[in-house]
Amino acid sequence: MIKFNPKSKAVLTYGEILDPATKITDKENAMQYLKDYIAYIQSFLNKNPRPDNVTAEEIAKENLAYGAGYYDHQTRIRIEKLFNCIHPIFGAAAKHTPTVKEAFNKGLELGRK
Repeated sequence: MIKFNPKSKAVLTYGEILDPATKITDKENAMQYLKDYIAYIQSFLNKNPRPDNVTAEEIAKENLAYGAGYYDHQTRIRIEKLFNCIHPIFGAAAKHTPTVKEAFNKGLELGRK
């Protein structure tokens, strides 16, 4: 079983959070990992609430899906399925794989905003 934050660090990098998640292959492990990740985010929200009321669960799922976008397509599909999330920019991996040109152009578009 892959544990979230096994060293109990107070602050983690996105890599320390997302890389282990990409190695998870079963739903039970994914749900436990997600639960602990949500609790980690909630600890920060308790100290600094967001004015938009976005929940820790929404943040966790968006981060997992976004991070999975940096991996191969099959990993992205698996992560989206296991964690019940979709990429915040490109949508569901099972429905669409952005081309390099699409991803580049989307990055330019978002960077200009």
